[in-house]
Parts: sequence; structure tokens; C-alpha cells
Amino acid sequence: MIMPNIVKEKLTNKLLTIGSWISFGYTPICEIMCSAGFDWLVIDMEHTSIDYEKAQELIQIISLSNNVPLVRVGKNDELIIKRIMDSGAHGVVVPMVNNRLEAEMAVNAVKYPPIGKRGVGLFRAQNYGLGFSDYYSWVQENSIVIVQIEHIDGLNNIDEILSVDGVDGFIIGPYDLSASLGKPGEFNDPEVASAFAYASSKLKDSPKVGGFHVVHSNHELLKSKIEEGFKFIAYGDDMVFFAEKIRDEKSAISNII
Repeated sequence: MIMPNIVKEKLTNKLLTIGSWISFGYTPICEIMCSAGFDWLVIDMEHTSIDYEKAQELIQIISLSNNVPLVRVGKNDELIIKRIMDSGAHGVVVPMVNNRLEAEMAVNAVKYPPIGKRGVGLFRAQNYGLGFSDYYSWVQENSIVIVQIEHIDGLNNIDEILSVDGVDGFIIGPYDLSASLGKPGEFNDPEVASAFAYASSKLKDSPKVGGFHVVHSNHELLKSKIEEGFKFIAYGDDMVFFAEKIRDEKSAISNII
């Protein structure tokens, strides 16, 4: 845990990182994802059945595989974030951040005073009570806070959100952002496309990196997001990869027989 966070260094220097998403709380699948070579993996506690105990198991697998474990928490809540960080996550992805105050709340929940307001306790991250001093130094410098811009209000306030010290970057939640416009999943709708384009326009001059979740396997979309300047890109999801592979193989079998 006290090793430098390579992903943090890349985010600070606005270098490209590509990670993926964990929706299944099944440890062998997590191990397979760890062996794939992604820069980081996000454990999703917002839209899945993964609970705290299972999240800790997945964090252990990811970190012991020399990968970077992040957790998309279910809510911008200090208790939820504190428990996940104490379990050993290297950072959090915080949903539905719509203004500066909410961005500050996320940072405060991750960082200890004097930077933040996180309560001090001892658990896995602090080497079970034997390594608080080392962890304190590590978390202040190396922990990652990514805010999700997934509502039109957050997009309109993106400059003030990214001005918050301790926020390392943002990631667009395409489904919720389109839903906030009354058009969930309609990514080609002109209004939704305009919102995505506005997010892209912020990438060049922003001091923080921008991210996008390419949910389904789509190499051309991935390439276009890289070309647009997104540097924190989530590609796919263990659940989606599994479902896509089964669908494609069944289709291939049908063509054979």
C-alpha cells in the first residue's frame, strides 16, 4: 500500500490510462481481469450486488496482483467512502457529482486532515493497526478521486468541480448523462451528442484529466475517445465482456449449423 501509485502519477501528468469495470463479485473472474493488463480496475458498488465484504476481497485480489483497485461507491457519502478506503482501495469513483460542494465532499471523505476531514481508524489499509503513519503519508499523496459527471447540472458546473484541490479528474457516465436530458441511452441524439462534445471541449485546457466509459466492446469508439483527448478511459466490464462473448459464440454456432 505504501508503494507509489503509478496511475496517480499518470493522471497528474495527464497521460493515458485504460482500465475496466468489475460488476461480478466473483473472485476468479476478477483474477482473469487482473491478468488482462489494464492500468486499473473499478469495483462497482453502485449498480451491482457487491457488498463491503465482497468489495474487500476484490480489492485484495486486485492489489495483490499489482494492479490498482478503485471503487465506484454507491453514493457520495463519507461513511461509505471511508469504509472502502479503509478496506484498501487506492481511490474512488464518486457518482453524480454536480457542483463544487459535492466535489469537496468526496475529497474530504478520502483525505485525512489537514487536507480533508476523513475520520481516523485502523483496518486493512493501515496494515491492521501496524502501519498508520506510512498509510497516512501514502493516502495524502497517492489516493485517487475521480468524480462522475453524469447529469447535465454537473456538466454545466464542470469548471468549478475540477477546480477543487484533490479531484484528480472526471469521468462521463454516458447513460445517466443522457437520462438527465430525458433521453437515456440515445447517444446519437443531437442534444446528447452536444453534451458529450461539450465535455470533450474541456479536455485540452483543463488541469485535470477527463474520462469516458466505453461500456460495450467498440474499438472505433475507444479510438475516437482517445483522439478526443480523454485520458482516463474505462473499457468494457467483466459482465459485458462475458455476455458479449456468449452472444457472439452462439451466433457463430448458429451460422455453422
